[in-house]
Amino acid sequence: MKFGQVENPGEIDFTLPPTPSETIDLLKRNKKKSELEVYVGCAKWNKADLKGFYPRGTKDELSYYAQQFNSIELNATFYNSPSKEQVKTWREKTSEGFKFFPKIPQSISHYGRLLNTDEKVKAFVDATVNFEDRLGMAFLQMHDNYKPKDFERLKDFLKNFPKGYPLALEVRNTSWFTEKKVFDDLVDLLEKTDTSNVIVDTAGRRDLLHMRLTTSDAFVRYVGANHPTDYDRLSEWVERIKEWKKAGLRRLFFFVHQNVEVASPLLAAHFIKELNKAIGTNLTIPNKDSDTSQGKLF
Repeated sequence: MKFGQVENPGEIDFTLPPTPSETIDLLKRNKKKSELEVYVGCAKWNKADLKGFYPRGTKDELSYYAQQFNSIELNATFYNSPSKEQVKTWREKTSEGFKFFPKIPQSISHYGRLLNTDEKVKAFVDATVNFEDRLGMAFLQMHDNYKPKDFERLKDFLKNFPKGYPLALEVRNTSWFTEKKVFDDLVDLLEKTDTSNVIVDTAGRRDLLHMRLTTSDAFVRYVGANHPTDYDRLSEWVERIKEWKKAGLRRLFFFVHQNVEVASPLLAAHFIKELNKAIGTNLTIPNKDSDTSQGKLF
């Protein structure tokens, strides 16, 4: 994942911005007594991308991955909408408790730009509901050049999206965040359509780190810089999640990327270990007994 990559990450101020009072108020309004659900994963399970993660002789990469993590940000569906049969095959390779978070196809978001996409949305939803209990939440990522001038188009798309199918949105154009009324209108739309507001933590685009939740779920896409600062950044995220948990966060979806993806599982394992210690979760620490789990990345 190259989005937001910079040449000198050590020069970036990675401090997380404070949580807006609106986020805390929303969490408190919807606070329930149930335990916080936490899902942490990577973006891919391909052996070529995650070299060294799989033990020698691993026959099925997804099955092994699903033994190590409880979720996957399914970027494969961005390039081609899956068939029902493909979804069922993926599902059968995982066990109870695992969740898939499929990315809405680029034919809808990037090429279609949310216009005349009803049939494509129907095909995507009809296929991915076959994840059944393994379906986490789909996410719609818009192109950098999708701007607020097309807000009404986005509004129509979200209002017409199949009800009951969990959805998150990631917008990337800077103008969504720099103009207060634009951002306020976006947040209001997401709250009214029960759409989660994706938070992206990447070096070169700190404006995407808005910390404004629109549901009781936090969908975080963390992009490391393959740099020692990655560890401190994750430690700060652990503290932020403690704050949100206290306020009433219901579910956390946290996906770890790297510009060089081979490092993603080890960085995710570090985050899981710290999170277990801080908030009492009992997530599996990936590859905790392997040689590759013992060292630092840098």
